[in-house]
Amino acid sequence: MKKKAIIVFALILSLAMPAAALAKVDLVTLPERERVQLTIYNSADLTLARDMRKLTLREGDNKLQFSWAGTLIDPTSLELMPRAVDREILVNDLLYPARVDGVGIWNVNSNLAGTAPVEISYFTSGISWRAFYMATLTEDESSMSLKGYVLVNNRSGEEYPNAETRLIVGKINLLDQVAALARRGDAPYGRPVGSRPQPMVQYEMANDEVAAPRAVAKMIMGSSAPKEIVKEGLSEYFLYTIEGTEEIKDGWGKRLASFSAETVPVKSLYRYEPERYGENVARFISFANDDAHGLGGEPIPGGDVMVFRELGQEGGLTFVGARATKYIPKGGEVNLNLGSTRDVRVKVTEMSVAKDDYDWSTHKATGRNYIDGYVDVVSYKVEVENLRGQPSTVEVRRNIGWNYWDIVPAGDFGNYEKIDADTVQYTLAMNPGEKKTFEYTVRLRRGTLAK
Repeated sequence: MKKKAIIVFALILSLAMPAAALAKVDLVTLPERERVQLTIYNSADLTLARDMRKLTLREGDNKLQFSWAGTLIDPTSLELMPRAVDREILVNDLLYPARVDGVGIWNVNSNLAGTAPVEISYFTSGISWRAFYMATLTEDESSMSLKGYVLVNNRSGEEYPNAETRLIVGKINLLDQVAALARRGDAPYGRPVGSRPQPMVQYEMANDEVAAPRAVAKMIMGSSAPKEIVKEGLSEYFLYTIEGTEEIKDGWGKRLASFSAETVPVKSLYRYEPERYGENVARFISFANDDAHGLGGEPIPGGDVMVFRELGQEGGLTFVGARATKYIPKGGEVNLNLGSTRDVRVKVTEMSVAKDDYDWSTHKATGRNYIDGYVDVVSYKVEVENLRGQPSTVEVRRNIGWNYWDIVPAGDFGNYEKIDADTVQYTLAMNPGEKKTFEYTVRLRRGTLAK
């Protein structure tokens, strides 16, 4: 059986230190922790734990032992705070006994005898969380349902039953990583502390369900009603508080529902840009994190998005694609790249190349004429075909590769939008099965004409 790392709280009635004398100390067993609150950051290996218990104190001096052996707790972050009658309880100091690994002793003076609630807080590493999402497009792909989840992993060495879980989105800066503090060879005041091996994480879902998109969809859609997650802004951070309490086991991952939006309007678009996506057309779905899209209540953390599409009367789903998305602020727009597709085809053909508008100059000494400037004239034909059963918006991006240019359109679809200094975009609305062809000529100004 795997040996579990535990945190021990005890009143030490008499203490003779150091070495084997610890085994002779009379200890009073304390009640189990009443609750614990975990605040987990996703931008660093950092979790703040606030452990609430009731201690039985005697009047006068008390010694309270805390053990973090086998965990990734940062011992320099330990703090003990009375939560009631705090004027009657004084925490004098925290000692790290010599030649004893993973143990700290608080000296506490109490004016009262009896039970008092306290909070012991500390930083630990090994607990992390990440977000992931399931999007299900309607059959006509005009809208989707979007379900959000968080997966909390615990590799800290400590069990956290009855845990209130809070998740933080935002960057933090640390002089030291907590994991390094917990594993380092030199503990507080020069005492050596051994490192501990990292356990394997076990997820509360079958391996084949993780790997197979259809099984994941079935698992998610068949889950119980999600717990409420309360969201609030904290300056540059954002806090997600999960309703109720959870059991966060050591070495396990636990999936928690975050939010659900049933009807989110989306736009499907197809983009052709060989320099970025190769010769195939890339497919995107676009939506915004705002009220108009049934979202916008809070930022959406970055994570993997798995996209499915309904099959209509068949009542099933087909897997469309999966991609990671970055952090989406309130009001932010998302263009989710679902990879290449052959349902929309774009073919660009170079039709002609010529030079024009020479700018001549004469050398004073030799009298010879020289070309100081000219224009490269290149003509293209673009063929676009929509093989899908739905109307599609197709963006054809052309990278000119030069900053001094003009475009002369030809045909019915020659209007373009300038994306940056050397990129233009043609946007075509395509009906099912429709094919469109247009041409354009780009004039590249060289030499003295490059202005």
